[in-house]
Amino acid sequence: MRRLPPLLIVLALAVAAGCGDDGGGTGGASVTAVATTTQVADLVSNVGGKRVGVDNILPPNADPHDYEPRPSDAAALSDADVVFSSGGDLDGWLDEVVDSAGGDAERVTLIDSVKTVQGDDETDPHWWQDPRNAILAVAAIRDALARADPDGRAGYERRAAAYTSTLRRLDAEVARCISEVPAAKRKLVTTHDALGYFADRYGIEVIGAVIPSLSTQAQPSARDVAKLVDQIESEGVEAIFPEAALSQKLEQAISREAGAEVGGELWADTLGPEGSGGATYVEAVQANATRLAEGMSGGRVTCSFSR
Repeated sequence: MRRLPPLLIVLALAVAAGCGDDGGGTGGASVTAVATTTQVADLVSNVGGKRVGVDNILPPNADPHDYEPRPSDAAALSDADVVFSSGGDLDGWLDEVVDSAGGDAERVTLIDSVKTVQGDDETDPHWWQDPRNAILAVAAIRDALARADPDGRAGYERRAAAYTSTLRRLDAEVARCISEVPAAKRKLVTTHDALGYFADRYGIEVIGAVIPSLSTQAQPSARDVAKLVDQIESEGVEAIFPEAALSQKLEQAISREAGAEVGGELWADTLGPEGSGGATYVEAVQANATRLAEGMSGGRVTCSFSR
């Protein structure tokens, strides 16, 4: 076999690298993106693929409401090409970090691209709990990455389309499962008001929350707890659903007082670590739907999802 001259070998390798859709800069990434929350990071990763290096500020199981930014967050922001935030008061701490970090990254606030609802006389920031909003966010992510990296546009469009199909199937399967729970049993009590979008989408009545606020930073009073116990008893609520990342002591006490079961843990403001069953957005929604259907129906309804 005839050996190529060294210069031709270098040129051939350069052409091969340029032809790949997911190739690029350091570590194979052409774009550096920072995401504030675990949900946002997962959506960005699904659209970006290997072409985008995603730096996630919040680790799994971290509560975004009380997060204290670190110096390393500012460093990541200063080097980013695009910064994706969830929006609302969920990650409002980002403003101060961005101001101190400098840099010229485009900032994309995903709540601006979705359909929001009101709760407690303010915009509910938990928009991703409705998969239809996740689809709208994916489109915004696709467009932002394409602006930052025009050469990767075709790949972003292809991955966004494939992931959108997955999210549409997820939405349909959750709707089908929850519809099997009798309407009179679709009553929800959670740790805090984080599942409003999910409830609106799938026909669930929110009875109340242990922390009667859109933020986990609020504290329930004795009067709030007594009122919630009365509501659970009068409404015939089957189960109280705690959040996976928070203490469940108060939920346990309320369940004993009200005679309701403690249902399966829900993924509310954060995703979980690998192997938790909620490490990705899709896994978290599937887990929530399954635990809610089983808890609200007293174990008579369970969900099944396609792979």
